[in-house]
Amino acid sequence: MTRTVTPEAARIGGPGVVLDDEQVHRFVRDQLAAVPLDGRSVCVIVPDGTRSCPLPLLLSAVDGALRGRVTRLTVLVALGTHAAMDEPALAAHVGPGISARNHEWWNPDTFVSVGRIGAQRIKALSRGMLEQGVEVRINRAVVEHDVTLIVGPVFPHEVVGFSGGNKYLFPGVSGQELIDVSHWLGALITSAELIGTRGVTPVRALIDEAASLLPGDRFALCLVVQSGSGKLHAAAFGDPRSAWAAAADVAAETHIRYLDAPVRRVLSLIPDKYADMWTGAKGFYKVEPIVADGGQVVIYAPHIREVSAMHPHIAEIGYHCRDYFVKQWDRFKDTPWGDLAHSTHLRGAGTYDPVDGERLRVTVTLATGIPEEQVRAINLDYLDPAQVDPEGWAADPGTLVVPQAGEVLYRLR
Repeated sequence: MTRTVTPEAARIGGPGVVLDDEQVHRFVRDQLAAVPLDGRSVCVIVPDGTRSCPLPLLLSAVDGALRGRVTRLTVLVALGTHAAMDEPALAAHVGPGISARNHEWWNPDTFVSVGRIGAQRIKALSRGMLEQGVEVRINRAVVEHDVTLIVGPVFPHEVVGFSGGNKYLFPGVSGQELIDVSHWLGALITSAELIGTRGVTPVRALIDEAASLLPGDRFALCLVVQSGSGKLHAAAFGDPRSAWAAAADVAAETHIRYLDAPVRRVLSLIPDKYADMWTGAKGFYKVEPIVADGGQVVIYAPHIREVSAMHPHIAEIGYHCRDYFVKQWDRFKDTPWGDLAHSTHLRGAGTYDPVDGERLRVTVTLATGIPEEQVRAINLDYLDPAQVDPEGWAADPGTLVVPQAGEVLYRLR
């Protein structure tokens, strides 16, 4: 099939702007009207409930623009390896009149192979950090439709720099192989170095390479969401690379806050949308850069009662810095690399050697519903959440209290 050539991304809004619903509807309608979709099938890839996004508004606009034009419209929730959304949650997530289904990553029949990226190519893409070939598998719904439309927000991200674009395909609806390789590459570079990095990072280059193997046309509606409100600062439409880049330019100005000096302690207040530490760990990633050496990050989430039901290996290996795994690779090489990556992301910077053991730059303390014994067993500190008074802590000049933690990145100037 010949690909449709798309121009540079169109964008509305920007930093300091809040779009109203009519502006969003009109933008989506006009952009999709200009794309040759008549008589074709469309698979719409959307985020799950861990990403802030006015999805009912956006899908209503997409449905209105495509109804009667396309032969089939499938909405697929890009879970990555997150827990599935049940039917009531799905219905609320996508809005009335829209039918959606989960990416069933746990079911082998979900996937189809679209090719392979060789070890030498990955070595080049990763700037020599990783030499490991990988099969590229994707949810078969992507391959079985003529067109893929990605709809989702762009935020600073600990693995790829800024989320969004082709990341909703890989790892959003991809097989475990590429998830593991891409996340471990991110861990080797480290979250602190990658998060909020503009442009094409090595992990983004790997994801884009995988996406280039897919058949059919791909478009993206990339959003910049006003944190805490669900309103939009901006929307960009085009091919996934250009739409993502246009949205990332805005996100870099709206979702990164700068401090003049490091702080001794951060209290991250984790919203309910993060149901376990696998997702709630974003409350650490986004503040690690501003914590002074020897400082502390407290994850306050009384509603979180488990580390990750989907990733039981975390309870076995615990949380450690990158070098803990790299310098004991024979011991850990068979553990899922995505789990190793998550472990390093939550534990942050540190060093390891067989004599002195592990030395970590900051302390990570969980004030959650996870029992103390389990918290300490995974190499984290414990604090009874009943002992945390966010308002009182905010009065401490050495403490930064971050509400709705997990979306906005904090950095030093």
